Amino acid sequence: MRLFDTHAHYYDDAFDADRDQVLSALPSKGVERVVCPGCDLASSRQSLELAEQYPFLYFAAGLHPENLEGASLGDLEEVKKMAAHPKCAAIGEIGLDYYWVKTPEARAGSRDFFDAQLSLAEELDLPAIVHDRDAHRDTVDIVRAHPRARGVFHCCALSAEDARVVVNLGWHVSFTGNVTFKNARRALEVIAAVPLERIMVETDAPYMAPEPFRGKRCDSGYVYRVAETIAQVKGIPAEAAAEATFQNGLRFFGIP
Repeated sequence: MRLFDTHAHYYDDAFDADRDQVLSALPSKGVERVVCPGCDLASSRQSLELAEQYPFLYFAAGLHPENLEGASLGDLEEVKKMAAHPKCAAIGEIGLDYYWVKTPEARAGSRDFFDAQLSLAEELDLPAIVHDRDAHRDTVDIVRAHPRARGVFHCCALSAEDARVVVNLGWHVSFTGNVTFKNARRALEVIAAVPLERIMVETDAPYMAPEPFRGKRCDSGYVYRVAETIAQVKGIPAEAAAEATFQNGLRFFGIP
């Protein structure tokens, strides 16, 4: 079984004690590719450095909606510089989060950043990794305003109807270990509703460890559980789901 964890934050301090041990073990677990997205300038640089150390690891650079305090649109020049690196696979993690970002002013600012970073992704012809929490309408509206952009709704929390909309726009959806949780009905409906060729798998490590590992620190070695769940919903073998999502990730990110 070949696996592609399309979203894992290996710069996170949860991995400070054993980062190299965890990463070095992934190929033996069938994890042949990983994308590590940044959330601000510092973590984007850390992701770049990790991509230079591990042949199977790629990175994304961007400003997360929860990490915009003290940031300016001028910081996107630094994102653009990092995106020129040969192992930069995407602009991300970008998007909107109305769960944590509460005030009208802060939400308006995050929309400006999202809009500007999608424009950068269009300019550089790179895909975007999008975070959308409790902001579906505004997120989809901004995506619609960028017809040349392509991207993925990571840790997809869309309804089946909204997921069909973004897939019809040429976008992808990606799922984490939360699809294995008992209350995962909505995500399973999305998996059933969209074509397999538009689905990718991820861990969002160190978060969202799947069952039966829920509550533990997550790493890419658990991403097989997401592929297994997709296989169950689609009625196909787990190996077929893993291979399909592996190939989807390679095509989406333009990775050899």
